[in-house]
Amino acid sequence: MTPKARRRRGLTQILLLAVGFVVLVVISAASIVLVDRARDDGALVVHTIEVENQLAAVLLELRSAESAARGFLLSGEAQFLSQYDSTISTVRQNLTKLRELTTDNPVQISNNATLAQLVDQRLGQLKEIVDRAKVNDNAGAISLMRDTVADGTVQRIADLTNRMRREEERLFAARTISADRSQQWASTVTIAGCGLVVALAALSIFLVRRSSRARDDAEAQLRDSNLNLEATVAERTADLREANEEVQRFAYIVSHDLRSPLVNIMGFTSELEELRGDIFKRISSLSHPDLPAPANDTEASEPVLDAQDARLSEDFNEALGFIKSSIGKMDRLISAILHLTREGRREFQPVPVDLRKLIAGIAKTVAHQAAEADAQIRVQPLPTIVSDQLALEQIFSNLIDNALKYLRTGVAGDITISGKTKLGFAIIEVTDNGRGIDAKDHQRIFDLFRRAGVQDRPGQGIGLAHVRALVRRLGGTMSVASALDAGSTFTVTLPIKWALGRQGQTS
Repeated sequence: MTPKARRRRGLTQILLLAVGFVVLVVISAASIVLVDRARDDGALVVHTIEVENQLAAVLLELRSAESAARGFLLSGEAQFLSQYDSTISTVRQNLTKLRELTTDNPVQISNNATLAQLVDQRLGQLKEIVDRAKVNDNAGAISLMRDTVADGTVQRIADLTNRMRREEERLFAARTISADRSQQWASTVTIAGCGLVVALAALSIFLVRRSSRARDDAEAQLRDSNLNLEATVAERTADLREANEEVQRFAYIVSHDLRSPLVNIMGFTSELEELRGDIFKRISSLSHPDLPAPANDTEASEPVLDAQDARLSEDFNEALGFIKSSIGKMDRLISAILHLTREGRREFQPVPVDLRKLIAGIAKTVAHQAAEADAQIRVQPLPTIVSDQLALEQIFSNLIDNALKYLRTGVAGDITISGKTKLGFAIIEVTDNGRGIDAKDHQRIFDLFRRAGVQDRPGQGIGLAHVRALVRRLGGTMSVASALDAGSTFTVTLPIKWALGRQGQTS
């Protein structure tokens, strides 16, 4: 094979591998986007179900209020009156929550306004009936009840809620189709990506085996060759070296250590900083030959420079400062990534953990920091769970540290950690009265290297991303409720009895 042909073959191999790698990255990115879209579509489906459930809750509580009013009218017992009063409050709360859930739908916003008027009208009728029953005007109350049934308010409420339910059923059908389509696309792209991985692996194996075969053939030909031995050896050795260099170059591209070029930059920057003094001393000596030379090389005085040279020296120092600052930031980011990688490989060990004792210990370790910030940390009764103790310490240390870090200036800090249990899960809330988080940044703060709000505190933007990753590995979920200048509440939901499974294994 001629050198030109070998060069062409090598370039073709590198091009094929590069194209395969790029396509693989594109498919991986598409898979992530489609999975996120499928998750969003699924959330819309769940939202529709929540609206239907809330609508049913409004009707149920309204029926309960009517039943309590009738019971009080018929029996005069105080328990029915108490039930009526509590149900009235619940009806209004459910109406408010229903209105909040349907703010994304103009049709339902209009329906909610009409429903609120009808419900207020019906509650007013019930109140008048109860008031008459309280003064023993049972005949008047019964007559009024018959009149309210005849005026059609109850039927209008039923008709309106049926229309609202049909609207939600329409949205449910459309959103279900969209979610199914997104999931199908995500599955298709994922399968295609897996196929491409297999194809890329097969191509790599083929190229390596072809290089190995070329090496073996060259060695066999060298053993069998008696004529022009040195030329044949040189030719085959060159082929083998070229093939090995191609494989090494590809391996270098895909597995090169990020820290290696950073170390080089740091070294050359230090050398450049040392050369800076010599350069400007030489410039000073050329510009001012009449000045006496330094007594020795270690003399610390700055050289005398002209105005233009002095500005050049300042620019030089400023440029070096920017370079060193950027190097430091890159080094911290790489260290953070390595820390996350090591933590991801750690194997979790479930043990019984008294959350109140654990968090109280964390609060003691930051007591000095809290005192300096004029903040108090209150730890309320918390359950005991089975989980990984080190992971829990990292989770709540980060949340408490963030609460102390982002307090409002001039406002005494108040940080409360409370908890409860429900359906086999422990729900822990970390609440503060700090500067809060804008609603549009509620998801952003959990992304790696993403921060929200004014950047006046040190950090790399990995804390909350790391905390959410730990919570998920422990089989739980994490959410935030916050508004600007209104404090924040981070809610961590964890299984009470967590068993080591796939999420806790090393990866």
